[in-house]
Amino acid sequence: MPWQQAQGSSPSLLAAHADRERAVDVLRAGFSEGRLQQDEYEKRVERAYTARTVGELTLLVADLPQGPSAAQPTVMGGAPVPRTFMPAPMPPPPTNGKAVGSMICGVLTTMTMGLTGIPAVVLGHTARAEMKRTGEGGEGFALAGIILGWLSVAGWALFLALMVIAGTASNSGV
Repeated sequence: MPWQQAQGSSPSLLAAHADRERAVDVLRAGFSEGRLQQDEYEKRVERAYTARTVGELTLLVADLPQGPSAAQPTVMGGAPVPRTFMPAPMPPPPTNGKAVGSMICGVLTTMTMGLTGIPAVVLGHTARAEMKRTGEGGEGFALAGIILGWLSVAGWALFLALMVIAGTASNSGV
């Protein structure tokens, strides 16, 4: 059943109060749509509240659609059926602050003549290690900081190499 699969539940798993409430919501929707008679609805609701496992709840709602139909049925009293049939959307993980700092330092390399390149690389690698450990977001920020930082370091290395070559060429010509 969709609400069960979304939670990763197995039929032998002990049912929680929330599982029972979701099953009752499905039964309510089935009753309000005319799929269950009053006595059948009441028996199933009673069995839902006494069910011990998720498998028992699955059997109670197996012959019903898993949620309200497109017409948005209402429960007794006129209130709409709650949308408890899908898992709640998870908020995105927080962004790692060092990853943001790495990207900012990487972008600032153009304005600081490359001085923020090494901090961008260090922050980026530190952020990636922390994100693997904590599950935080910001992988793209850290990667952008690392790339821009290494480009800055490579630019400085190339500049210094050219200066050394120019210096030795001018000294050997004297």
